[in-house]
Amino acid sequence: MRIGELAARTGVSIRSLRYYEEQGLLASTRSASGQRHYTDEEVERVTFIQRLYTAGLSSRTIAELLPCVDSPSEENSDAALERMAQERDRLSAHIAELVRTRDALDGLMATARAHRETLRLPVAG
Repeated sequence: MRIGELAARTGVSIRSLRYYEEQGLLASTRSASGQRHYTDEEVERVTFIQRLYTAGLSSRTIAELLPCVDSPSEENSDAALERMAQERDRLSAHIAELVRTRDALDGLMATARAHRETLRLPVAG
């Protein structure tokens, strides 16, 4: 199938599919005229890549995980699980930082509300 059909079947833009190829996440064969051609297996691969992106992984991390798919083995599975655990830890740390930032903003908002209330009080004179 050509790139337009793969895009239609996966719901992924042609531009994204080209990017996946540039990053080494997806491969195609080329016709004599240079058109990309894909097999039905690439539909599943693109869907899998999309799931990894949705999980917050970068293209570099996804490339590190693909050997588990391409060459399943206990060693590749262990490496993929370790890499996903590292990403989970990174995301957890980011979430904790976001919670701290949100809490600081909540404090600023409380201070601003309290100050706003003082503006409503009549001035004694």
